[in-house]
Amino acid sequence: MLSTNNVSLAYGKRVLFDEVSINFVKGNCYGIIGANGAGKSTFLKILSGEIEPNKGTVHISPGERLSILKQNHFEFNDYTVLNTVLMGNKKLWDIQQEKDALYMKEDFSEEDGLRAGHLEAEFGEMGGYTAESDAAQLLTNLGILDEVHQQLMGELSGTQKVRVLLAQALFGNPDILLLDEPTNDLDVETIRWLENFLADYENTAIVVSHDRHFLDTVCTHVADVDRSKINIFTGNYTFWYESSQLAARQLSDKNKKNEEKRKDLLDFIARFSANASKSKQATSRKKALEKLVIEDIKPSNRRYPGIIFKPDRQVGNDILKVEKLSASADGVTLFRDISFDLYKTDKVLFVSKNQLAITEFFNIINQESEAESGSYTWGTTITKAYLPNNNLQYFQSNLNLMDWLRQYVPPTVTDADEDFLRGFFGKMLFNGEELLKKTTVLSGGEKVRCMLSRMMLQNPNVIVLDEPTNHLDLESITAFNNSAIDFPGVILMATHDQAFANSVCNRIIELTPKGAIDRNCTYEEYLENERVLELRAELYLG
Repeated sequence: MLSTNNVSLAYGKRVLFDEVSINFVKGNCYGIIGANGAGKSTFLKILSGEIEPNKGTVHISPGERLSILKQNHFEFNDYTVLNTVLMGNKKLWDIQQEKDALYMKEDFSEEDGLRAGHLEAEFGEMGGYTAESDAAQLLTNLGILDEVHQQLMGELSGTQKVRVLLAQALFGNPDILLLDEPTNDLDVETIRWLENFLADYENTAIVVSHDRHFLDTVCTHVADVDRSKINIFTGNYTFWYESSQLAARQLSDKNKKNEEKRKDLLDFIARFSANASKSKQATSRKKALEKLVIEDIKPSNRRYPGIIFKPDRQVGNDILKVEKLSASADGVTLFRDISFDLYKTDKVLFVSKNQLAITEFFNIINQESEAESGSYTWGTTITKAYLPNNNLQYFQSNLNLMDWLRQYVPPTVTDADEDFLRGFFGKMLFNGEELLKKTTVLSGGEKVRCMLSRMMLQNPNVIVLDEPTNHLDLESITAFNNSAIDFPGVILMATHDQAFANSVCNRIIELTPKGAIDRNCTYEEYLENERVLELRAELYLG
């Protein structure tokens, strides 16, 4: 078991944690959630021993091994890929190194023989004789092919390094597993493999992630970092969010009797218990929910931004017509001969094995880039707003937030005074002196929130979103997701957030170097469609 006792940490006047005491129990997966800057990653470093708290202790049961997903992508540059994974089990690796060093001695003594025999026995008990094949299988499951296994880590791309370091963390069935944003740079197939791995994982896992689909699939508990405390709640992220929202609504309903409130919460728990999906995690989660004390459900203190798009007019019959559109970059074909029409009810998820293909397509239809060939035509009723993946060009001038937003006020708006602009920033949780900040010093998340204020100002009936959840905390992602579900217009979107895609999109268009795959279905259905899998193989490889 892993536990903390009165752990406190402060940097100057900023208190991250104040006397945090938690027990993390075997058989559970804990999702650490909290606003950006709340200290989620810092808490994992405290648990791993990388950071010493100002006060309090961290305790690991004797004999248990803790493994963490390393964030330094250059630490193992001089080691082979396979050895980097093997080093994930330090004790096993040290035994192997000592054993090999003994056998290489020219003056191998009787004492050395006895020591080698002892090491061989311990090595075998720890599964050392299958370690290399186990590590190789892990790498293969994470998309690192056999021919890469003997290369040096320094020769790999950043994306490949992430996968190898993830294999290192998972290797050897650690008793306690700490994962900080493990789905970053993974494709959907690899994420699914990791979800299944953790669903079958019988020890203790603690995960920091902004991927709600991932948290929902793997977590039995949520650890909420808020106001320098960490509170543990039973259930996954969606259960925590929906139950805390229900509790908040009940708290504000002064006329509702306590017995009615209790019945509503019990009904909610029963419904949620019945909807579990993954076998082992579902069973564990259902048992935990059945033991849940109703008083444990508390309203959340979280603040959610108000992302509200209000179209000035409805879209007409003509929205977007794309005909034989093609684009390349550095001699590589991104997509070719893409043709489709958009319709009034469309909320389209664009996918591709090359993320650059989608970004270039969105830039083309938003007149920020030019196609190699083909054409596109927007309907006359369309007012569109674009959230690009790279927003650097919008923040070159050293303006304060108010002046920055003022330059994007549409000509049709005649009363854009200071209160009018403050209203948009207030929805995005900017207030007071924050509005005087220069745009050149904003964080990534603050820039996205500024871009959303700009988009809302335009009253669009079509929104184009390229990785809209990047840099946002879970509260902003959840609010954005709900806004997209309720949006009455047309959406074109690319996202790695499966929960966002599954809940919003009703049409999938995949851009490939040999054409497009176009299906009216959810993303989940698209991933399971055997004919789609065949088409993808033909268009990418055929």
